Amino acid sequence: MINDEGMLNQQYFEPPKDAISQPERKWGDEEKQKLLEGIEKYGIGHFREISDNLLPEWSGNDLRMKAIRVMGRQNLQLYKDWRGNSDAVKREYERNKDIGLRFGTWKGGALVYDDDGHVLRAIEESNLTSPP
Repeated sequence: MINDEGMLNQQYFEPPKDAISQPERKWGDEEKQKLLEGIEKYGIGHFREISDNLLPEWSGNDLRMKAIRVMGRQNLQLYKDWRGNSDAVKREYERNKDIGLRFGTWKGGALVYDDDGHVLRAIEESNLTSPP
């Protein structure tokens, strides 16, 4: 990593000449539709099954990150095992967005929790009147 002059050897960080480059993956409408099908069939939190059966080129963690954007909520724990069709997912996204905008916690396309617990209370109240 460090050459004889004490300088950083830039060649150290180059990939080996025999390294195989990975094909570039693109996330599009077809992949989103398959994720929605997986959420409906397997439920939130079962991203490994969705990956294995519907989107093998994407890891379970990749799909978890995509589901955060689709659902509009950073923490998916309250959705554990929840199953819904694309219309139900859209409703949840809008509900999360409304809560996030109300409390100023809509960040990067997802609802994030606040330290005071206002967001969690709003989610719980919303779930009482209209469960996911």
